[in-house]
Amino acid sequence: MKLVNYQKDGYQSCGVVIGEKILDIPGVWTEPAPPRNVKEAIKRNVMGRIAELSVEKQPLIPLKSVRILSPVLGAGKLIALAGNYSEHIKEAGGKLGLSDSPRETTVPRLFLMPGTALAGPGDIIQWPVYSEKIDYELELAVVIGKTAKCIDARSANDYIAGYTIANDISARSVTFEDGRGKRPWDEFYDWLNGKWADGFLPTGPYLVTRDEIQDVQKLKMTLKVNDQIRQDSNTGQMIYNVGDIVSFVSHIMTLEAGDVIATGTPAGVGLGIENFLQAGDKIEASIEELGTLTNIIGARPEEFYTPLIN
Repeated sequence: MKLVNYQKDGYQSCGVVIGEKILDIPGVWTEPAPPRNVKEAIKRNVMGRIAELSVEKQPLIPLKSVRILSPVLGAGKLIALAGNYSEHIKEAGGKLGLSDSPRETTVPRLFLMPGTALAGPGDIIQWPVYSEKIDYELELAVVIGKTAKCIDARSANDYIAGYTIANDISARSVTFEDGRGKRPWDEFYDWLNGKWADGFLPTGPYLVTRDEIQDVQKLKMTLKVNDQIRQDSNTGQMIYNVGDIVSFVSHIMTLEAGDVIATGTPAGVGLGIENFLQAGDKIEASIEELGTLTNIIGARPEEFYTPLIN
């Protein structure tokens, strides 16, 4: 199934995408207390019942008539990986601090993002006031289906509800570098701050349930900026595959229904050739079988934040 959160005429709901239309789940639910969003459906473990909903004689809503929202609204944790594609590590010029093939010698690098980083399809991504350079990163995102703690990689699929597209927008510079005293770890925290801006993790357009994906490690990935291809890869190029990632994260923290794990970006980001995003740029992030996530970059701030001014 393809599940969506959507808004229409001030009403927010969730539905199943059927062609170019939506079957509204609360509208056809035959029991009390229908799920009102995708996370609630996952958490209540009613995906099977949703799959059985009948479309006969039911009015379907045209996709074009609604505003599609992020399919992972209300996610408890937004988790991501740094450096999970060898070619991306190479283009970063060693800044990620990993060899080209680190699988045998190290572990995935995780970081968390705040809930305010979440955005949806069609949203304008506001340019943050603390960075003059911003970048894109196309990523496959895993959505957890039930509580997972210390699970084996071979059983990880049983804990996955489905998949969506994420664009890990990244600030590549910070305005508080100049004039700052040197301290250990500053570069790392600058990089981490670059992941935390409002709206910097657009996701969508759908949550595609895991049963729809024959092999999650064979999905074509393409990102375009203003119709120009910037990233062109395949999920098979991951250093750590989806099972490895879910298992590893579950040993670090308890995963819960609705949590999201963005699994890293392939080569082709602006950082590699200093070709960063500009105001008004249209980004189209596509993954085979998952659709296309489109966003626009907002206006560049007239003034940037400079905290070290005396």
